[in-house]
Amino acid sequence: MAQSPSILFTIAAFLLVLGPLVLVHELGHLLVGRLFGIRADAFSIGFGKELTGWTDKYGTRWKLSVLPLGGYVQFSGDLNATSMPAPQNDGVSEAERQGMFQFRPIWQRALVVLAGPLTNLLVAIAIFAAFNFAYGRIEASPVVAGFSEKSPAQAAGIRIGDRVIAVDGNAIDSFDDIREHIAPFAGYDLAVLVEREGRQLPFTVHAADHVVKDKFGNEARIGLIGIAAGKVEIVPVGAGEAVVLAGRQSWGIMRMMVTGIGQIITGHRSVDELGGPIKIAKYSGEQLSMGWLSYVTFVAMISINLAFINLLPIPGLDGGHLAFYAAEWIRRKPLGLRSQEWAFRTGVAFVLALMLFVTMNDLASLKLFGG
Repeated sequence: MAQSPSILFTIAAFLLVLGPLVLVHELGHLLVGRLFGIRADAFSIGFGKELTGWTDKYGTRWKLSVLPLGGYVQFSGDLNATSMPAPQNDGVSEAERQGMFQFRPIWQRALVVLAGPLTNLLVAIAIFAAFNFAYGRIEASPVVAGFSEKSPAQAAGIRIGDRVIAVDGNAIDSFDDIREHIAPFAGYDLAVLVEREGRQLPFTVHAADHVVKDKFGNEARIGLIGIAAGKVEIVPVGAGEAVVLAGRQSWGIMRMMVTGIGQIITGHRSVDELGGPIKIAKYSGEQLSMGWLSYVTFVAMISINLAFINLLPIPGLDGGHLAFYAAEWIRRKPLGLRSQEWAFRTGVAFVLALMLFVTMNDLASLKLFGG
């Protein structure tokens, strides 16, 4: 088992992940806001007290704040860093209203909010696309070429030469597709449809609950059905195909995140699998110690995580704002300020409680605490 990196190395690796990803997320909000002529009062990396900063020619205060676990853009008209609208001021002129976020049309506000998570998603797609273009894609036929010892697929009646064409109703085009639709479902009974001698045959396969440890001792619970691919080739791809493939890869990762959260809610996975900033920092140091290829891939994964989390419909997050705008569009008027205020308070309290919970999870997993 490899030795974990030093604390200083881990902190540096963590900041090198989080800082740029927060920066591009908030830049997405800012730049689309400026495209619509919306003034920004503050652009902060981190929360809390300002450590250092400057004011640009647009009147925006760019600052680095003491708590480096996120960031925000505070547009003109926002009451606070969560972009809660300030109470309407009858003394505000029409010209001033044009530069205030809360007075812009719903579609403009929605695009400004959506720009942050979308930028994180585009960063991940760009990273995967670059790797696809540089190294090509793995091509392996979904034809069963062999079985592992005590293979669940073999026990269910699947044979060598069978072509897997669907798993739980999801069409299979390559061997990687099989992994995507089996790995998250450890311990589940899966409907596997195969083609054999021109006939389609259905099987129920129980995915083995397998724990894989990496070189640092980190555990991952995955589902396996014990089949092996035949010939595996690396196929070069052009720029366009590289981007399309990257989009599919990013969407597959987000889909697995949704599956994982659903399994935690239903009790199929332990809440101990939830990780917070300490665990992300730990993985950051480990991935960087393995080389830049592993590290940049990890950055892409975290970028997708940030996009996904921010799109959750929780007040205070980007998804919460989008939910409010959807309600405003349906009602043809915004929710009352008092209702929004309580919703934002509840949302922020929920996020803080969740952060505390995952941080305690992280601490409990450290050997110092008996993990």
